[in-house]
Amino acid sequence: MRFDVERKRVVVVGGGRSGKAAAALLVSKGAHVVLSDTAQSLDGAEDLRALGVAIELGPHRADTFTGADLIVASPGVPLDQEALIAARRAGVPVIGEIELASRWLSGRVIAITGTKGKSTTTTLAARMLTEAGFDVTAGGNLGTALSAQVALSRPSSLHVVEVSSFQLEATETFRPWIAVLLNLADDHLDRHGSLEAYGRAKARVFANQTPADWAVVNADDPAALALARGARARRFDFGVSAAVQEGVSVAGGSIVRRTAVGATPLLPLTAVRLPGKHLLSDVLAAAAVGSVAGVPPAAMRRAVETFPGLEHALERVAEINGIRFVNDSKATNVVSARRAIESFDRGIVAIMGGRFKGGNLGELRDSVASRVDAIVAIGEATPLIHTALSDVVAIHDAASMPDAVRTAFGLARAGGVVLLAPACASFDMFHDYAERGRVFKDEVRRLEEAKRT
Repeated sequence: MRFDVERKRVVVVGGGRSGKAAAALLVSKGAHVVLSDTAQSLDGAEDLRALGVAIELGPHRADTFTGADLIVASPGVPLDQEALIAARRAGVPVIGEIELASRWLSGRVIAITGTKGKSTTTTLAARMLTEAGFDVTAGGNLGTALSAQVALSRPSSLHVVEVSSFQLEATETFRPWIAVLLNLADDHLDRHGSLEAYGRAKARVFANQTPADWAVVNADDPAALALARGARARRFDFGVSAAVQEGVSVAGGSIVRRTAVGATPLLPLTAVRLPGKHLLSDVLAAAAVGSVAGVPPAAMRRAVETFPGLEHALERVAEINGIRFVNDSKATNVVSARRAIESFDRGIVAIMGGRFKGGNLGELRDSVASRVDAIVAIGEATPLIHTALSDVVAIHDAASMPDAVRTAFGLARAGGVVLLAPACASFDMFHDYAERGRVFKDEVRRLEEAKRT
């Protein structure tokens, strides 16, 4: 049945990037739109009003929500807010921005989710498809909101979409042609409450697929494999270490596609510029997407060889007095911090801390004990870091990121690494992980300049 919002009263909750894009899309489809945000001010409010969007700031108004025909929740909005509960009780449907946009797309969706590696895999898969000449848009949780891509969508379009658990839990009919599950580990437990609930949200990426679709799954990750068991789509796995029957793996210095009749080389490992086993896994995931979509090996190689990685993901910043500075501000949970640490053999001084999202910092003990010389702790999680790790490594506290960088530099030895791998969200000290990473890099560059003079 055709989805129609013309003359309907639609409330968009949350005025971030996704919410603004959803509001603009809804207006273009003829809806009467109210954007509700609990903030006292909203960047871009005048532009939205010029489109015809009514804006309500401050505490949500119950009658606005219960009187709506449809509510669209931005990903950052918890679905258990009182106003949303009241709306559902009144019979008002509540969906997410990804769900909304997907109902109007003409092209096919490639959806990529997982605890770690979504942005790298999304970006690299889109680059491979573009190199092969496909009509590609990329975004979702990364970059351009899916709602902003609807006007550009054609039957030939491939929409490569990074999707978070927050976005997936508010889907109903969202159906990717290719759904990718990279991994699953403790994260966002402050919102989902348990790993099981978090996993259920992630598994929704497969919920509406049919045997005409594809489920691309990390064969190295038992939790991901367990979530994918109920998928009806055709399976196409990837794995750095696991035996892969149908999918992409590593053999003889190459990334290969395996089928029942043998292995076909796709590209040499020497083409990969990204450090760490976990980033190699992301390359394999992107290659799996490319293989399913029909990307030739030469196009894959061009995309990989020219891809230096993403900002804030094991990003090389500088080398000062023989000490490397690496920015992995995107390591916002325990598993991603562990993978960052394990990307280096030894001699690490790690800057860690922020707002803890749940999980077990004790899972870092073995990696820290064998590779880390010292930790510089910042933010709200400082006491938790001491409790979990102080008996295996020296921990020094810092009141700010500039203080942390200077302290870490003083502790590091020549040939070592100062690694920003927070294992936490940034919201106690920064607007987001990107601001945290930029502040880290700015301080490193100031330090570098001071050493030159």
